[in-house]
Amino acid sequence: MCFSPQADLVGGIVISTIGVAAVRNAQKRHRDVALSTLPLLLGAHQIIESFVWFGLQGHEPHALETFALWAYLLIAFVILPIFVPLAVVINEPSHRRRFIMTPLVALGVAVSTILFATMVRGPVSVRLRPYHLAYSIHLSHGALIVVLYVTAICGTLLLSTRRRVVTFGIVNLIAVGVIAWLTVDGFASVWCGWAAISSGAIAFHMHVGKTHRSPPLVTSPV
Repeated sequence: MCFSPQADLVGGIVISTIGVAAVRNAQKRHRDVALSTLPLLLGAHQIIESFVWFGLQGHEPHALETFALWAYLLIAFVILPIFVPLAVVINEPSHRRRFIMTPLVALGVAVSTILFATMVRGPVSVRLRPYHLAYSIHLSHGALIVVLYVTAICGTLLLSTRRRVVTFGIVNLIAVGVIAWLTVDGFASVWCGWAAISSGAIAFHMHVGKTHRSPPLVTSPV
């Protein structure tokens, strides 16, 4: 994934299809609906990036490329830091754990606000690399913001009482480290390749949960 616009486009369609299946499986379990829509969001995200690729290669108008660039970054930097923690909180059956997760939702909102303000101030740019796209915004204390971003998203996953959600969080945390080690400027782009795997994990969680409820890690007061 993310090695070419064609890979992004095909991958996005596949992820979106997985998302449709996940949402259908979660329809009768209202707590799971928000989390199950994540593959749909990630699928759209990957399809949007294919238009950024095509624009940089000169295959579409600059205006469409700019629109796709902003749409891609808005999802990555503004929507995901809020959506993922909030979806996990909604999915969580334990009142106590939801209370503990609430500060991470607030952290996600704060990170999202900082990144959005930075995007508005500009400049926002993207460069074509051999196997990924390099997105850039003029962000002060970038390393700290990245750590807070990962904390907000992965932290809520790790605090869940559902085993599959925690496993999903652990694998995501490892993936973040590996991708960051492999590439810095291409992190946002390469992440969409991992989205296919993570979306599949979410869909599996929703499908299994349809007939077998995920056991809690601990006995928590409700």
